[in-house]
Formats: sequence, C-alpha cells, structure tokens
Amino acid sequence: MRVIYEREIDASEIRVTPRPVWKCRGCEFYGKRPSCPPFVPSWRDALSWVRSYHRALLIKFEIDANNFEEDKREVLKYLLRRESELFKEYPYVYALFPGACNLCEECEFEKTGNCPRMGEVRPSLDAIGIEITSVVKIDFKENVLYSLIFLD
Repeated sequence: MRVIYEREIDASEIRVTPRPVWKCRGCEFYGKRPSCPPFVPSWRDALSWVRSYHRALLIKFEIDANNFEEDKREVLKYLLRRESELFKEYPYVYALFPGACNLCEECEFEKTGNCPRMGEVRPSLDAIGIEITSVVKIDFKENVLYSLIFLD
C-alpha cells in the first residue's frame, strides 16, 4: 500500500445519494460487516452529516491487487492513524472506509454479531451513499482505493 496523494477538497462537492447504497445490496458483505448497511446511518442521515462539514481530505491509495486484503487492511489502519493525528486540530474529524471493514483477518461480527474493534470501525463510503465519482474520475485500469476524511 502506498499513499499517492492527500488532497483537501470542498465538502460541498461530495454528492450523497441512494445509488451507492443500492449497489451495496449486491455485495457479499451486505448485512454482514458493521461498516455496511444496514448497520450504518442511512444515506439521508449521511447527507445532512456531510453537509455539516466544509472540508475533507480525499486520499488515493495504490494497492497490490494480488495482496488486496492485506493492503486494504493497511489502508484502513492508515485512515485511523490520520484521523487520530488530525483530531488535535479538528475535533470532529472522521474517516470513512473504502469498502467493507476488514480490520481483522477473520470477522467476529460475521460469526457472532459482536465486533471487538467496534470503536475503530467506520462506515464505508458507498454504505452511506457517497458517490466518490463526484470528486474523482475513476480509472479502472489503476489498482487504487479512494477514501475521505472529513475535517472541520
């Protein structure tokens, strides 16, 4: 995993709609991970939440597709570290995950409904209705993940 860039953007550019949430319904993690629907705020709640921010960091990560799960786990850990660092300046800083949580190699939540790391789990961008294409042009030839950290 490598950070390609962190770019501050105007949060008003971020579009929140039900479309990404509907895409979640076809995902194998729908209803199984705490970062996914129905365990996260609705897109309508997310819309008002996103509108309460003025700025966000758009982060682009390069990942190794052959080592996807491990690289993605490193991305999630990076996001949590950055959120913690930024907390000193922005008390309402909040990171979002690029897809389903995979902080743990085996998901206890899937087995028992209990997550030992619930305080670290963040909703995925899609799960709360964020259309990442509203702030970045996706090139499907790249092995990358995008995420956002809300600042104010």
